[in-house]
Parts: sequence; C-alpha cells; structure tokens
Amino acid sequence: MLEQRRVLVAIGGGIAAYKVCEIISSIFQSGCQVRVILSEKAQDFITPLTVATLSRHQAYTDELFWRADNLRPLHIELGEWAEIMLIAPLTANTLAKLTYGLADNLLTNTVLASRCPVLLAPAMNTEMWEQHSVKRNWQQLQEDTRYHSLEPACGLLACDRVGTGRMAEPRAIVAALSSLLYTSGKRDLVGKGVLITAGGTQEYLDPVRYIGNPSTGKMGAALVQAAYHRGAEVTLVHAPIDTEALVSLPNLVTRSIVTADEMLQAVLEEFKKADWILMAAAVADVRPAQYHHTKLSKSQLPEHLALEPVVDILKILGSHKHPHQCLVGFAAQTGDIVTPAREKLHHKQLDVILANPVDQIQAGFASDKNQGVLLDRQGRERVIPSCSKLELAHRLLDFVKEYLAFLK
Repeated sequence: MLEQRRVLVAIGGGIAAYKVCEIISSIFQSGCQVRVILSEKAQDFITPLTVATLSRHQAYTDELFWRADNLRPLHIELGEWAEIMLIAPLTANTLAKLTYGLADNLLTNTVLASRCPVLLAPAMNTEMWEQHSVKRNWQQLQEDTRYHSLEPACGLLACDRVGTGRMAEPRAIVAALSSLLYTSGKRDLVGKGVLITAGGTQEYLDPVRYIGNPSTGKMGAALVQAAYHRGAEVTLVHAPIDTEALVSLPNLVTRSIVTADEMLQAVLEEFKKADWILMAAAVADVRPAQYHHTKLSKSQLPEHLALEPVVDILKILGSHKHPHQCLVGFAAQTGDIVTPAREKLHHKQLDVILANPVDQIQAGFASDKNQGVLLDRQGRERVIPSCSKLELAHRLLDFVKEYLAFLK
C-alpha cells in the first residue's frame, strides 16, 4: 500500500518530534516517497539534516518558504505533490490555526494549498489537552471530513505527569497512513457495526498448563484498524494479544477473554448489535476433559490426556444470523486450502471465508504478512497474493462490500 506513494510529513514543535523520525524511516523503507516540513519550533528538537537523511530528500523549513528565488510558491508545489499529509506532533498552537484556517508558516499554508487527506497525531501536556478551548478546536476539526485523527494516549509525559497527551505510537500512525492511502480518505463503513474476534483461545489443564495455538492476533488487529479507519463502529473480542497498536483508536470497544466458552459468551452479547461479524480468532477445537484447580506435579500428569470438544462458535452464529448480518470466517489450512474452506463456508452458513495457508513463508500465524483465497456463497473466488495483513484486511472488507452489493 505504500510503494511509490507520496507522503508529506509535517513535524510540529514538541518533544514527540523524535518519534516522527521512526515513522519517516519506516515509510521510506516501505517504498514511499517522503517529503518533510519542519516547523520553526520542531527544529529545537530535531534537525533538518536528520530528517533529510531519513527521507533521502532535503527538509523544508520556513526559511526556504520565504525565499524570493522559488520558481513556484513552495506551499503550492508541496500541496500538489502530496497524496496524504501527516502532522505529528500536532501542537495546540497548530491545532488552533487549522481550526480557523490561519496560514502564517509553511506548514499551515501547505495545508490550505492542498486537498489531500490530513492525518493528525496530537501531543501535549494533559492540562493543555483538557482545556475547553483545545477540546472545542479538536471537535470542530473532526467535523471536517478531510481530517483524520489518532487520539493521544495516556502515559508518562515529558513533564513527568502521567496522563493523556502522549502522541500515538509510530506503528499506529504508519497503519493509519497506510489505510488512508488505500481508501483515499473515504469512510465507507460509517454507520456499520463491526464485531471482530482475534487471538488464540487457551484451554487450561491446570493453572499453568493449557492447550493453545500460535495465533498472535495480528490479523484480527489489522481488521480492527482497517474497519475503524473506514468509519465503522468496531467491537473487538480478543484472547490474550498485544493491543498496543489499538490504543489510539477512540471509542473502540474491547472485551478480553481467555477460553472458547468465554469468547462465546462475549460474542453472543455483542452479536445482535453487529452488521458484520469477522471471526478471525483461532478458537481451540478441544480442551482437557478435566480441569485441576491446583498445579499438577510432573508425576501427576496423565500419561494419556482425555480431551473433549470445544463449543463451535462459528456454527452457532451461522444458525442465529439475521438477514441483515454478514458472517465472515477464517480457515487456517495446509496443502489444499480451498476445498476445506468451501466446505466450512456452507456447513457453518457463512457468507464469506478467507482460506489462509499457514504452511507458507510470510503467511499465517505471527507473520506481518499474509495471503489467501477469499470465497463467498455466490461461488466467487479471489486470490490475494502476499501482502501486509492490513492490506489483506482492506481487501477482505472490499470483498464483503462487493458480495453484499451483489445480493441487492
């Protein structure tokens, strides 16, 4: 999604400016063309040489902006060049200028001289962030569909206070940039309730031993990001996974579970509110027939472990699905991935399924990339070659939209 795309990064004057260096490096290494605007105050934290080295292109500053020998106005050139603009860290000062359409430096002039989507990543002291005037400006800017945002997180700030105001982490910002480049800023899932499951359930023998699988929840997290970035109201039911990349998504509803029974209960409680249900979790098939409340010693471990089947969540949802709901399953397979996935699609009354080859390099569990074959009840098949899990998530959402449009 980033190959040869044009990203304009505007760095505001805050200590979080150092984090933006990681973003510039990451997107450049992913194939992006990167240009960087350094505000006057940002240069107190990082230098033009730093960002020029990371982006392989000169940094743009207010000093260059006001030079009389520019063949064309610099803000016009940059505004026309950019496919997307990132402002990070967004300070209270720049936020106020954007809200009221002020343009007194290169950064704000370029915003007004462009039409591309703008991603905002604010960072400031908690007291500043919670000021009524700042909140008012923030809310007003959210009403402009051109602007997209990642809320600041809670944590230890440079002022030694613990509170809200930390800039979103670089990987969350890169994911949001990638989504915006894929969608061109369109929020085509506004008004949709999307329920997503992620991670591998754990079925315990005793307090320290369990039957599980290698799922890290990365595919489920990518689905959350893709749906959220496109405007959906997202609920995530997850087994133990890393949720750091999701903390900057305001209004995301999360429910943490461990076992398949707990996941079933949580999913059924959220099921009626969902339009789309994306069951990306790797739910166990079996569990120990007996649970021991204290740790078994090695000598107490059974030579043959008795197992019993786990509840089939997907099949239950398929039998309870309402006409307006779309149920999507996942089939982690080796060898022939399509035949068993098609059988699962019909047997469990799914609308769409992703057949996922977990025996391929850069696919399946724990990988940052994935691939597979999408199938629907109308007999369509679409091969998705190896790509990032976020891109696969977007392509799955597109496939679901096409399937539902066909039914109409």
